[in-house]
Amino acid sequence: MRVVVAGSSGFLGTALRDRLARAGHTVVRLVRGTASTPTESHWDPYAGEVDADVIATADVVINLAGAPIAHWPWTAAYRRTLLTSRTATTGTLARAVARVGGAPALVNGAGVGAYGDRGDEVLTERSSRGDTFLAGVVREWEEATQPAVDAGSRVVTLRSGVVLHPSGGALRLMQVPFRLGVGGRLGSGRQWFSPISLDDWTAAVLWLAEHDNASGPHNLVGLTPVTNAAFTAAMGAVLHRPTVLPVPAAPVRLALGGLAIELLGSMRVQPAHLQAGGFTWQHPDVASMLRAGFGR
Repeated sequence: MRVVVAGSSGFLGTALRDRLARAGHTVVRLVRGTASTPTESHWDPYAGEVDADVIATADVVINLAGAPIAHWPWTAAYRRTLLTSRTATTGTLARAVARVGGAPALVNGAGVGAYGDRGDEVLTERSSRGDTFLAGVVREWEEATQPAVDAGSRVVTLRSGVVLHPSGGALRLMQVPFRLGVGGRLGSGRQWFSPISLDDWTAAVLWLAEHDNASGPHNLVGLTPVTNAAFTAAMGAVLHRPTVLPVPAAPVRLALGGLAIELLGSMRVQPAHLQAGGFTWQHPDVASMLRAGFGR
């Protein structure tokens, strides 16, 4: 396949490019700067500019672009950036796909933040949306794909959980207090957490790109969601560090503001659509995810 990738230089995009190349696919990167190689193409998502020929000759367009969620503080300006960095990139690509007749599939980023803080409720792709800030972001993010849907393109939205690998993403920061021997649960520790290993995440995106019958939202999470307390215990066991210093919820809320809602919220997410489609996980539970990531 010929795959066009936006957001290809970050933690997830770099890993996905490697996975696509190993699978024998041709990858064309959309870059904001000057395209310096034949496998790069300049675009300006905020101006709605992307090379129509690049889109027309693609089998799949994958969009991972968006400002980092793990950012502090969440000022009003940064909240707008979180939203517009996703809707502008998605809208530009969805309209470009529509203009060429909807020929390429669009595989677009999203997140399990769509479900909001739901306690112990088991969440699948059929579950209703939440009412948190990130749930609103994901709603508008997914709605921005509508031009491609209307043009008849196959559209998949990637409702990704936290992707675990020590080289980047959330785990790169989360591992620090554990390595220092001061790791511990957040708040009550009863809140649910739905991670996925980096290897399984890239494999799932590749699987969705290659399977013509896959469309709509897909939860990219492991098979077994875990509470924060259980995740903390698993991290301590893999890193051989104590986990006896819990972090009370009140200071987290005071220090992080809106971001704390997402850290302390509870999302018990199941990957129902991937399971129904026959996708196979290499790391179905958090212990195997962490062992794979840390090479244990």
